[in-house]
Amino acid sequence: MENLIFIFSLNLTAVIFMMIMGWVLSLILKNVTVVDSLWGLGFVMIALTTFFLADGFLGRKLLTTFLVTCWGVRLSIYLTWRNWGKGEDPRYGSWREKSGKNFWIVSLFKVFLLQALFLWAISISIQYGMTSGTPEMITWLDVCGCILWGVGFVFEAVGDWQLAAFKSNPDNKGKVMDRGLWAYTRHPNYFGESLMWWGIFLIAFSTPNSWWTVLSPLIITGVLLKMTGIPLTEKTIVVHRPGYKEYIQRTNAFFPWFPKSKKQ
Repeated sequence: MENLIFIFSLNLTAVIFMMIMGWVLSLILKNVTVVDSLWGLGFVMIALTTFFLADGFLGRKLLTTFLVTCWGVRLSIYLTWRNWGKGEDPRYGSWREKSGKNFWIVSLFKVFLLQALFLWAISISIQYGMTSGTPEMITWLDVCGCILWGVGFVFEAVGDWQLAAFKSNPDNKGKVMDRGLWAYTRHPNYFGESLMWWGIFLIAFSTPNSWWTVLSPLIITGVLLKMTGIPLTEKTIVVHRPGYKEYIQRTNAFFPWFPKSKKQ
């Protein structure tokens, strides 16, 4: 228990420090969008720290660290590439406008430290799953977790790639992306991210007394569905893309399903 508390505390301190450094960088660049690139890397840092400090079953530690690193590094690279040279994300820009000259300090708490706390809380299943020494084998729950994670990774990675390819075509400027995975869900990347965390939870759930780590996928799913995910993203899109309202009417927001027929 003492080792678990130490790992949890160290990881919380580490992500807070990382986000404060990101905040300082955002002040220099006058752009808080840098926080997007730190999100995935924060989980990778927690996974690696826990891997070296925890005394859990090596196979589960390797599995969890590998999955989290693949996801976090890919996401960070993608978001850095997507945001490079494009100025501040409109979502953060609206907060900057509302806060005025106080945004420099508001952003520390509202953007960076808040994300640090969410990041750490979501990573509970990563940390706890790697500290358990039992069972000393890969179980069926671990396998199911890997499969679920894999499906989620495909949704997020393929969805991001399809959207990037769509936006790279000048003929699509102002149009709504409703092809590929985006024909079945308005946010395949968010659905995929949530699914991956449910997969990580199943891996942690294979260890004793780990039911409470369901907080991890519940938090990230709640954030994506009700907070900074779908609501904040669509608030901006609806304004700039007239056809998006019709897209909303025929396509599920989160869970993939066959689209409704277009109105004639």
